[in-house]
Amino acid sequence: MKKNYLFLLFITICLKSLGQTNCSEANSDIIYAYSNVKHSYEANNISHLKEYAYKSLEAFKRAEFKLKNCGCEISYNKAYDAMQLLEKVDPAETYEDGRFFVKRARDIAKECITELDKCTSEVHVDNSLSLLQDEQAKLLEQQMLLKEKEKEIKLKMAEQKERELSLKKEQLIAQYENAISLNLKNYNDILKICSSKDEIIFNNESSDLLIEKSLEEINSHYLKTLKEQANTYLLYLNNCDK
Repeated sequence: MKKNYLFLLFITICLKSLGQTNCSEANSDIIYAYSNVKHSYEANNISHLKEYAYKSLEAFKRAEFKLKNCGCEISYNKAYDAMQLLEKVDPAETYEDGRFFVKRARDIAKECITELDKCTSEVHVDNSLSLLQDEQAKLLEQQMLLKEKEKEIKLKMAEQKERELSLKKEQLIAQYENAISLNLKNYNDILKICSSKDEIIFNNESSDLLIEKSLEEINSHYLKTLKEQANTYLLYLNNCDK
């Protein structure tokens, strides 16, 4: 489906480009035709009048096919009317008869140029609009890509913050665990020295459960544990005197 779309798009562009080329080439022929029919009208003898009229007719014939494929229908019709008049010049028997047809053909040739200019201008406008639409589509696509990129960056930043927070929690838990283990050893060693039969046992909450809590909750948990451990130690230590 995508290949078919691209093929049709390619054909459309080629046809549009061909139409523009035909318009440009037709314009040159029409201007040449007008120039010769003008010289024909200004000629002071029938021989020159017919000679320039013939050149104008040939130029119109060259432009005829191009105008038809160019899409400028009004200009094409004007060129056809001018040719019909110029074909009557050669059979004309008098200078006045020939000049009558040439005058009408000259006026129509001028109108033909005007209509072709209008048609060419419309093509340029269409092309400019098409280019603007293409640019707009590209900008919209770029904006969508930027938004997607922004989402990816935000997601990565959130993941990075989550990893950093998880690492801080792990470090904090490890520090508290080491401190509690060291205190426990010291407390129990001192209790043994004073011949106490009591021993402090530390049952801590699983680190897997603690890691799910906030930093504040982890701090609160271990501070509570340290206080309980210290209170138990003092209680056992007081029993050494009894």
